Amino acid sequence: MKGIATSRQAYGEAMWNYYEHLCRKCGISKMDERIVTGEEMKRLDRQTIEGHGVPSLVLMERAALAAVDVLLSGGFDLERVTVICGPGNNGGDGIAVARLLHLAGRNVTLIFVGDPEKRSEETRRQQGIAGSYGLPVGALAQAMNRAEGPTTLVDAIFGIGGVRAPAGNFLEAVRYINATRATGAKVLAIDIPSGVCADTGGVPGEAVSADATVTFAYKKAGLASPPGNSFAGEVFVKDIGIYA
Repeated sequence: MKGIATSRQAYGEAMWNYYEHLCRKCGISKMDERIVTGEEMKRLDRQTIEGHGVPSLVLMERAALAAVDVLLSGGFDLERVTVICGPGNNGGDGIAVARLLHLAGRNVTLIFVGDPEKRSEETRRQQGIAGSYGLPVGALAQAMNRAEGPTTLVDAIFGIGGVRAPAGNFLEAVRYINATRATGAKVLAIDIPSGVCADTGGVPGEAVSADATVTFAYKKAGLASPPGNSFAGEVFVKDIGIYA
């Protein structure tokens, strides 16, 4: 399905404009400058999903549209894109980003890291959707040995739930992202660079060094505090329909 536009183009543009129209009509102030911890953000997620009945997959799609909007802004070379996804919902966001780019005709490869048995329900559903569109899935070991690497990488490994030092193939993925960035590729982190604590900005081990981070609803404390802020690059705070 080549030539299908994404994000604020085509159906994404219509969806976004309608959403903004509803916010203006209802008098919703969508964004403010507050900073939240990872735990506060998780509470707001639950409040939106369980208290207000907004399906988690709807929030995930909005997050993916927001991330694709950043990728299409002109700062990223999208000739070859690799999206590296962990087992949690941050990985689900990444899968949705990869799908939208794939449907737009971009050369996108998905790579999964972590235990497949620990994938969240939403991430499993996103994986199934992506598979139905024939989205290519690669392996980290193959990517590390490929002569021609990606021009852009998307870090969707940990998100705000990652408070530990990366280990195993998580650590291999972080090192691969950073090594590829050192050769000239650009990196977009989803919500927060993997390896950075969303609560404190602490970096207990190694962490992804991103050119930009797209974070959702509110800026996370770890993006405003050293040393984590030095790993984030330019930070884009995007409204996806979660409000305090």
